[in-house]
Amino acid sequence: MNMVSILVQFVFPQPPSVLLNAMSVIYLASSAIGGLSELRGNNMPYSKFLNLTNDSQKQFLAKERKKGTTNVPSRWGMLICYTPAFLASVAMFSLFPHDSIRMLLLKSALAFHFFKRVFEVSFVHKYSSNIVLSTAIIISINYLSNTTSMVYAQYLSQGLVEPPSDLKYIGFLLFLIGISGNFYHHCLLSQLREKGEKKYKIPSGGLFGLVICPHYLFEIIEFLGFSFISQTLHALSVSIGTMLYLVGRSYATRQWYLSKQDDFPLDVKALIPYLF
Repeated sequence: MNMVSILVQFVFPQPPSVLLNAMSVIYLASSAIGGLSELRGNNMPYSKFLNLTNDSQKQFLAKERKKGTTNVPSRWGMLICYTPAFLASVAMFSLFPHDSIRMLLLKSALAFHFFKRVFEVSFVHKYSSNIVLSTAIIISINYLSNTTSMVYAQYLSQGLVEPPSDLKYIGFLLFLIGISGNFYHHCLLSQLREKGEKKYKIPSGGLFGLVICPHYLFEIIEFLGFSFISQTLHALSVSIGTMLYLVGRSYATRQWYLSKQDDFPLDVKALIPYLF
């Protein structure tokens, strides 16, 4: 059985949309490149990777400063990242009326995902640094385009032949597991530092004893949930792209802790317990 025949069992036929097809390819390719860049140490400049040290990163920041690009407080930067996607996900309920439970589940999951993000930024996370404004805008555009395009792909798929294997309820369960695990580990991270404290500490509790980025692992599960709910090729490309990027980012995060924390336990993996 070849890949095409396998996909036919699990996804809708691809709608005849050049824009949607192009977005799927572009996002998947750019995410793969981004993940590879993270693996190579060329990290997206936010969070602990804002103050970068390798030559290519220094050149990037120097160019940004010459262009007059400014840093903004991380909390505001993260709100820039997530708020447009949250507002768009809410607007999708009016812009794309649903005539199926699948569409309702997808829009609800996306809206709740970004509501959680905005809530965490506002009330859970503790920030001690800045973010490059252009980076926040790039991330914001990425989330906004992915959110709207996943709903649009689902809208175009309404009325098409349903895949033989119905995964929407499994997908919603995966989404609930992913968002719960992600929120739990974000709460653990928020408890590491007191207000105003800037020093990073080795996380503990939950799955932090096995991997340094369990919040990324659960985020991947969330996005797999989106693709299972939707069962469109576009949602699948977004999920795979997100996974590829977070694999690279988690590896870079582990390398960062190894370089900064002498007592970092070597048996703690990056993303997948005991494996990676």
